[in-house]
Amino acid sequence: MTSSPSTQANPGSVKAEGGADGFSHRLAGIADTVERFMVDLLDATVRPGEIARPPRLMEAMRHAVLGGGKRLRPFLTIETARMLGGPEAGALAAGAGVELVHCYSLVHDDLPAMDDDDMRRGKPTVHKAYDEATAILVGDALQTLAFEVTADPRWQADPAARADLVLGLARASGLGGMVGGQLLDLSAEGRFGAVSLGVDDTLRMQAMKTGAILAFSVEAGAIVGGADPDARAALLRYGHALGQAFQIADDILDREASPEAMGKATGKDKDAGKATLVDRLGLDGARAECDRLVGVCDEAVSRWGAGAAVLREAARFTVARKA
Repeated sequence: MTSSPSTQANPGSVKAEGGADGFSHRLAGIADTVERFMVDLLDATVRPGEIARPPRLMEAMRHAVLGGGKRLRPFLTIETARMLGGPEAGALAAGAGVELVHCYSLVHDDLPAMDDDDMRRGKPTVHKAYDEATAILVGDALQTLAFEVTADPRWQADPAARADLVLGLARASGLGGMVGGQLLDLSAEGRFGAVSLGVDDTLRMQAMKTGAILAFSVEAGAIVGGADPDARAALLRYGHALGQAFQIADDILDREASPEAMGKATGKDKDAGKATLVDRLGLDGARAECDRLVGVCDEAVSRWGAGAAVLREAARFTVARKA
């Protein structure tokens, strides 16, 4: 897969203005860079080693990936690597790999056998726009493409970094991470028998289902940026706290935000009996926990001082977002 000049835009060139407006501008700028990179990945051109790119599959993959989402996960990878002085191309490719895994998970999560959603990011889900079989194959193709991008030496020159990224992405997205968390989430609905999750059980499930990939987004930036073990551990603490705060904020939005604002149905978690910290702690308690986790994020990146301003703002954005 070769990249066009458009994918080489400098992810760190977005003006680092202060405050929420500056952060939003930076987030949007990096989202645009990631979007262009993925447009190139998903074009019709057959790459070396490929036999063909079936048109229906490519069209449905583009439907699943392009034209929506804040791209928070690749943003975290790119900004973490930028803070550490890592290579921009490597950070962009690693972030795109994480985003492709995230997009695959949404396609499969929307299927009738899972959460059975008709809308995603303001448009029909893949199985509604196409069909269930195509949606399953789209998820499969996005997952494997994610690892192809992550392992490509054209973007990650260091073999050790490539191996570290692939291993980390596999662990975060697999049976001990996202996929295992999805199974625990289905179990919490009572699909496989009666179950009642306490706070610790709910935290574990959410740390796997949502938090593992978000935390790895930060860790991937640390890998690309060549962080030493102590720095990497600090950034992983930041990532875990951010992932937990993100899920709690998402649960709050599911209760309070409109379907129009979210671009998908809301209120389904409560109707399905899903385990959330909003149920366990109440809305006020959940908001207080979000605030505590922002403090954990601040402490984790304190060693970088002003250099970590964007990561600090990302934690605040995560708990204050309205969609």
